[in-house]
Parts: sequence; C-alpha cells; structure tokens
Amino acid sequence: MIELTTDDFDAQVLHGDRPVLVDFWAEWCPPCRMIAPILEQVEAEYGDRLTVAKINGDDHPEIARRYGVLGFPTLNLYRDGEVVHQIVGARSKRSLLADLEPHL
Repeated sequence: MIELTTDDFDAQVLHGDRPVLVDFWAEWCPPCRMIAPILEQVEAEYGDRLTVAKINGDDHPEIARRYGVLGFPTLNLYRDGEVVHQIVGARSKRSLLADLEPHL
C-alpha cells in the first residue's frame, strides 16, 4: 500500500493511469485500524485494476481539507483526477467492494 504525503499526493493520485483508492486515516482512530487489513486484502485482490494508498490526515491536513474530509476513516476513490466515490467510516470487505465495483 502506498503511503502518501502532501508532496507526492497529486503525482500519485491525480495523475495516475488507473483508479486510486485513498484511505484518509489517523493514528488515534480505532475504525482506521479495523479497516486497514481489509484494504490490504482489497489491494491484493484488485491490485491489477486499482491502486490502494493511504494518507495520515493529521500529518497532512491540507490534503484532507482540500477534499472535505471531516472524519476518519474516509475513503476517496479517484479516477482521472476526480473523486468519483466517497465512503466514510469502516465497512466490511463485502460492503466496501459493493460500493467500489461500479466505479472500477
């Protein structure tokens, strides 16, 4: 899973050649820890169609503000430099994939 920073966010996410799922998370966030292994599974299963990345919203608040992230975890799916879907809160793998599949 790619660890993003303010410096590489635009290059990695907005100018990528395939959809990018970005997990906005924080160290103190229990639901963020719950969803982390699910995201690793999604990356392993869908890595040929989707890039999975994460960015610490506390360490990089300007990116979180830019995309209106008000709570953690927030998952934004980017395609062609635009947010095409947003998921707020932890979800089961089945629910997460059901939300993402139409956009892949």
